Amino acid sequence: MSALESHVALAVSTVIFALRPSATGEPELVIPLVRRIRAPYEGQWALPGGPLNTDEDLSQAASRTLLETTALEPRYLEQLYAFGQLDRSPDDRVVSIVYWALVAGDEADRAIQSENVQWFAADDLPELAFDHNLIVDYALWRLRTKLEYSRIAHGFLGETFTLAQLREVYEIVLRRPLDPGNFRRMVEASGTVVPTGERLAGTRHRPPQLYRYDTSIDLTDQGPLSRLSAPRTLASTRGENR
Repeated sequence: MSALESHVALAVSTVIFALRPSATGEPELVIPLVRRIRAPYEGQWALPGGPLNTDEDLSQAASRTLLETTALEPRYLEQLYAFGQLDRSPDDRVVSIVYWALVAGDEADRAIQSENVQWFAADDLPELAFDHNLIVDYALWRLRTKLEYSRIAHGFLGETFTLAQLREVYEIVLRRPLDPGNFRRMVEASGTVVPTGERLAGTRHRPPQLYRYDTSIDLTDQGPLSRLSAPRTLASTRGENR
């Protein structure tokens, strides 16, 4: 194919992070992967995604492909990076606009699971199709970096939570223990959580206090780009993951 005849295909992929129980019962950071059903890389695991339709925004395409492949509708979805290296696809020139998403445990339980859609430990992945291992590595770096200065950890939690549950999110994502007292002081100083006046029921000892996040504060500050956020399109299933 000559340079005049060549074209660039646009696709949208998403790295979805969740906390789910591991084989030992302890929660771990995981992502869902889909098995490719056609060449290139037929039979190999890849990130959920698909081609960009001409009649939809990027964020709508990301939401649509997630719904089609995994049945997930994450509460947090943000553009991560554009990957367009010349050799990333053996057949075509493909540029992928990659998003990353967070889902809470109860939301993750509603995801499709089959022989072609499965959860994997984010830090222990098989060899993926295309450059998706690099994409996941970059998404992990972004998640861990952003966790240090934003309230993005709340994307993994339900409407209410204890400070111990919030600290557990930090420890799992950052892969290191945190001092409970220092963590409490850091969270209280941030002003991002609000006491509900209620306590967690069903505990053996004094029930811990429940908190909720301050909904007047965004999970992460995207500045003027927040005006580009479009309502999610719950389109009917069409096509397969690219």
